[in-house]
Amino acid sequence: MLGCGVYWLSPRYRRRLQENLASSGIATSPPAFRKLLRANIIESGKAILELPFVWVRSTPELVAKIHSVDGWDTVLAARAERKGVIMLTPHLGCFELLGRYLGAQFPITLLYRPPKTIWLEPILRAGRMQDQASLATTDTRGVRQLLKALKRGDVIGILPDQAPGAGEGVWADFFNRPAYTMTLIQRLQQRTNAPIVVVYAERLKKDIGFKLHFRRVSTPLAENEVAAANQINAAMEQLIRECPSQYLWSYNRYKIPSGARELAPTSDSVG
Repeated sequence: MLGCGVYWLSPRYRRRLQENLASSGIATSPPAFRKLLRANIIESGKAILELPFVWVRSTPELVAKIHSVDGWDTVLAARAERKGVIMLTPHLGCFELLGRYLGAQFPITLLYRPPKTIWLEPILRAGRMQDQASLATTDTRGVRQLLKALKRGDVIGILPDQAPGAGEGVWADFFNRPAYTMTLIQRLQQRTNAPIVVVYAERLKKDIGFKLHFRRVSTPLAENEVAAANQINAAMEQLIRECPSQYLWSYNRYKIPSGARELAPTSDSVG
């Protein structure tokens, strides 16, 4: 009900969701598109309503909702290299759950953009900064925090499908459209040689909990910024295609940051 209410009450939200989902090409026919759209509307409502549970409940209660974990040995092997680990997840499934779960296992520094609504920030920080989790803001100071964490051998967490500010990204393909994509991940790996692990928390049916999926990116990121950005976007696309109904298609992924408008390419010029 909540997902449907938001969808019908916000024309901008509705238009962006439909446009991003349609341009992705995941749904190959009108019936498939309608089915996926409806499923995504419902999952978006679930994503909102599960936030209080993720942020307020105790760690044991939260961990009890993890039905299964796929690829945890990948995480342990990456940590054993003692170069730090760069953990990447798109806005897919219950991405807020990952910070809580990982923070219960070992120290992790999460990159986040402070909300524009000031009163939301203390709520967000209180929900995310639990157990061994800390936050780094999307500025120079935050980047230094991430670099120090990796040099200590710790884990950092980044949502790579966030649109960065002008000068902090390059244009790369994301579901058949040019998207301004952060270069921070490539720079961090170049400085530390840290392995990259991609992850998402799948919301399971019938309220039985969540399944976590961890996979290592076997190939180091390219030295060329655009090529590296395309690698990252391709890895995110692969995860999203596995569970497209739970991706945040309504997110303004294709916005053009102020100052980058004159450099924005056309869809056929990115590659």
